[in-house]
Amino acid sequence: MDIDQLVTRGVQDIIPKKGLMEKLHNGDKLKVYLGIDPTSTTISLGNAVPLRKLRDFQNAGHEVIFLVGSFTALIGDTSDKDAMRKPLTAQEIEHNFQTYKDQASKILDFGRAKIMYNGDWLGKLSFTNIVELAQQFTVQQMIERDMYQKRLEGGKPIGLHEFLYPLMQGYDSVHMEVDLEIGGNDQLFNMLAGRTLLRTYKDKEKFVLTTPLIEGTDGRKMSKSYGNTIDIMDSPKDMFGKAMSIADELIVKYMLLCTDVSLKEIDEIDKGIKAGDNPRDAKVALAKAIVALYHNSSAADLAEEEFVNVFKKGGLPEDIPTFELSGDRNILDLLELCNLIDSRGEAKRLIQQGGVKINDEKVDDPNAVIHLEKDMVVQVGKRKFAKIS
Repeated sequence: MDIDQLVTRGVQDIIPKKGLMEKLHNGDKLKVYLGIDPTSTTISLGNAVPLRKLRDFQNAGHEVIFLVGSFTALIGDTSDKDAMRKPLTAQEIEHNFQTYKDQASKILDFGRAKIMYNGDWLGKLSFTNIVELAQQFTVQQMIERDMYQKRLEGGKPIGLHEFLYPLMQGYDSVHMEVDLEIGGNDQLFNMLAGRTLLRTYKDKEKFVLTTPLIEGTDGRKMSKSYGNTIDIMDSPKDMFGKAMSIADELIVKYMLLCTDVSLKEIDEIDKGIKAGDNPRDAKVALAKAIVALYHNSSAADLAEEEFVNVFKKGGLPEDIPTFELSGDRNILDLLELCNLIDSRGEAKRLIQQGGVKINDEKVDDPNAVIHLEKDMVVQVGKRKFAKIS
């Protein structure tokens, strides 16, 4: 990837851009880092966007650091939240990181990346150190952030510890003496805090590169709390089906941020859609590119075949899970027993929306009692099936 693509593809802002471009064109090797708080066990395509940009800098020969927020996760970042985030325990953080590393290795070469834990230095700061960090910022700088203003207007609490989070993340830059930090654009304030602190403590310039956030399968920001993510560990079938469900206007954005499809090919697809080409063909190309990236091309071909069979020809998947059940069952109990839902509340919403079928017949009553029969097919949404044996 050339320098121009390095700083444009999958990039929203660079602060300050001129200085970073000068260093890159001069051939300077930079120390670049991405920090993650392992707050869950899965990496979504949204999480992967800044990780892929870190990969780009790694491939360009720069020193990259994958920083685990082993201390900051104890506080909980609320940069994109409308309420306080529940802090994690040290055990939860370590467990989540192990799954993160396995997944992130699909993108980043950990043989050429340094893994660091900010608990190694943040946990050693004294109260005096924290006061000194806090003196670099004002209450006005903290409270003017949109998320806090919305919570104040809504009468929701703001924890005093939340003001400490940007200080902690900012101090990471000081301790590691980095040249560049990469993160989603919701992290801009925290990343700029690191720029301020690094200049104050080390008289060193730090560059900030933000990546765009992407929308999920329902059009809202991709978030595990919304249940609208496409995860990089999803099965080829689920990954393909979810990608096919995104809005047409997101096709080009996904191709730019979530795949390695060439810019030339993306431009041709974009022009074709604007000229009236069927966006479904472009979406198939997108879905196959994503599956091939995290699985392989053969899995992408098979996922496409099954998708066509199920959704275009009205067929059924070949590998429907089978459950040995009999008698009469309440529909909510049945959906739970077949592992088709995460909660009964979700099931009720799906039933009201016409998203639950028995043998291709919609179930419209959440209190319905179903008499189970052999080979009965239970369907939730477009992609989840179960068969009764």
